[in-house]
Amino acid sequence: MTRCSAISRRIFIANLVAQTAIVLTGAIVRLTGSGLGCPTWPECVEGSVVPTSAQVESWHKYVEFGNRLLTFVLVALAIAALVAAIVDRRARARRGIVALATIPLLGTVAQAILGGITVLTGLAPEIVAAHFLLSMVIIAGCVQLVARSHDRQVPGQQMAVCVPRTVWWLILALVLVTAVVIVLGVAVTGTGPHSGDTGANARLPLDPRVISWIHADFVFAFLGLSVGAIAALHLVRAPRVARSLAWTCLLLAVVQGTVGYTQYFTGLPILLVAIHVLLACLLWVAVLFLPMSVRALTETDQAQLRGTAAPGR
Repeated sequence: MTRCSAISRRIFIANLVAQTAIVLTGAIVRLTGSGLGCPTWPECVEGSVVPTSAQVESWHKYVEFGNRLLTFVLVALAIAALVAAIVDRRARARRGIVALATIPLLGTVAQAILGGITVLTGLAPEIVAAHFLLSMVIIAGCVQLVARSHDRQVPGQQMAVCVPRTVWWLILALVLVTAVVIVLGVAVTGTGPHSGDTGANARLPLDPRVISWIHADFVFAFLGLSVGAIAALHLVRAPRVARSLAWTCLLLAVVQGTVGYTQYFTGLPILLVAIHVLLACLLWVAVLFLPMSVRALTETDQAQLRGTAAPGR
């Protein structure tokens, strides 16, 4: 038994890329103040599902409508992922692949509903924050789907952790702290000028300086754990991909922290905030791949895999 088919793997990767991309386009909608460019839902404006020349929302209607159109791309890719997981016999033979393949579709439907609630509540910052965090959950599911589909397995066997328990717990702590950093980052955004709308009650009832300090504290905790994970992975001679991922996480975190402090002290310019969002997504993806990179088949299973491989491969 080898990996899932190349077509299935590509479809799964496309879902991960698309789910990450729509977070960035959603951020652009928020940063440009276009969240109510289409003031109704599911229509863009009452009586029309597309923007009209009579709307007063100017160019904002096109920004918001463009983001809505991307949902159809996500739905198409999500359906393709589910079909691929069901049709691909190699995927069906792996525990959980089909279940994981339902996440992009179910998540996209949930996002569409939550997006409608976001518009109907006038871009309430709590709902805007939930909209972003749900994307992080969907991305996490897509990472699992991509990673599991690339595993080389034999029938009836599962990948096992190939590093000491202490290193494994260190990696899990890194994932947990990353999740906390993201949640706190969303809270920081919710207290600032890019929380969703400029109207009354458009910001979370938190002190922006205090929540920013707490956010920074957890970023420093992340950096410490990253350095510890790198050292531990090298000491135990973990797989090369795991060590490379750990270094990637640290590099992304350093760049992200630099951008974060720069945007904080320069008045939160739109371009830097958009870059900050993109880096947050990339860091989240890299960190989530890390636990998957320290798994391997046992020596017996590897021998069985080599024995069942096709000649010449």
